[in-house]
Amino acid sequence: MSNRVGICGLGTVGSGLFNLFATNLAEIARKTEQVPRLVQVGCRRDHPDCDLSSVAVTRDIFDVARNPDVDILVELIGGTDTARELVLEALANGKHVVTANKALIALHGDELFRVAEQQGLAIRYEAAIAGGIPIVKAIREGLAGNRIDWIAGIINGTSNFILSQMSEPGSNLAFADVLREAQDLGYAEADPTFDVEGIDAAHKLTILASIGLGVPLQFESMYTEGIAGITAADIRFAAELGYTIKHLGIARRSGDAVELRVHPTFVARDQMLAQVNGVMNAVMVGSDAAGQTMYYGAGAGAGPTASAVMADILDICRTDTSVPNAGYVDIRSADVLPISGIRSSYYLRLEVVDKPGVMADVSSILGNHEVSIEALIQKDSRRSDAQIVIITDEVRESAMNECIAELEASAEVLNPVTRIRVASF
Repeated sequence: MSNRVGICGLGTVGSGLFNLFATNLAEIARKTEQVPRLVQVGCRRDHPDCDLSSVAVTRDIFDVARNPDVDILVELIGGTDTARELVLEALANGKHVVTANKALIALHGDELFRVAEQQGLAIRYEAAIAGGIPIVKAIREGLAGNRIDWIAGIINGTSNFILSQMSEPGSNLAFADVLREAQDLGYAEADPTFDVEGIDAAHKLTILASIGLGVPLQFESMYTEGIAGITAADIRFAAELGYTIKHLGIARRSGDAVELRVHPTFVARDQMLAQVNGVMNAVMVGSDAAGQTMYYGAGAGAGPTASAVMADILDICRTDTSVPNAGYVDIRSADVLPISGIRSSYYLRLEVVDKPGVMADVSSILGNHEVSIEALIQKDSRRSDAQIVIITDEVRESAMNECIAELEASAEVLNPVTRIRVASF
């Protein structure tokens, strides 16, 4: 059996994994007959929290990929180009691979799975999605007997922290203010683009959709929208209407096609996802037999992510390749429905001229596009303008686009219309 492990990368996650080997082997041995042995670490520099005196260390990570005494290579270096070369080298040298690299799997997973399959090797990536939440194992094993119809998740802790802070009662904080707080606390990078624009969540959703819906990895077809445009006013109106705003990744079957989208979403306050705050992550899965299930936990950090990496290592130690590589075996081709083709309810916020008859004109435009109003708030700003807030019934996005274009062309609508989709699970 394969149980000799080499770690490549000794950053936050790599150091966390190293220390799991140092502290938890007795607990691991209690649960499994195949105890992994850490035999080599590849890192550019030592980590102050890790005592490397009892393990072979190399500054060239490719030494680990070529080492005949390593059975399982753990890729924790991040990035995609070098990581892809490292994984391909490891596979060429007969090694199983465990990775926490969501971008690597989302962008190059189909190629890597194909090579691994040809070599009779396993690639595992539980830690690439939602940190310590065992969502890959839950979908592949716990829900293996189900047809999964949709997956919706809060899968980026930075964005969730920002929206949670903006939603605190009485906060009235702007996005930029909370982003600075998140950066000060270490939750957001100096360049937060990957998190707040939804790219990180899109990488993770690409993988979840492939596992759960059985479709190829299709990151390039993902619709992605960030949270920078969410205002304190939107947060207040959401609360008044009985919702909270979350940055969701949603994968859903739609006939013979699939929806793949990441965007801000109104979530009803009585939904479980609405209760997930701070940097925590959660994934809801809708399936035919089990119904709705939700998986909650820490989405990042040394301990939670290292826990998921260790679980993958133990899976390989126990089974080698008896479990196929999720995301490659039994996938089916499926078109991705363009965002214009989805159906949703919508939150619309309009700044309009404050004069009689404006609401009637807005209602007429909505009616022309067969958009029905489910809820309405009209606020007088006591200046020359007013705000109209609407929750619509479900309508196709293409029709909503046409409706918004006509609204914005009206002389009575002063600024671009704010549009946020409303979740329906």
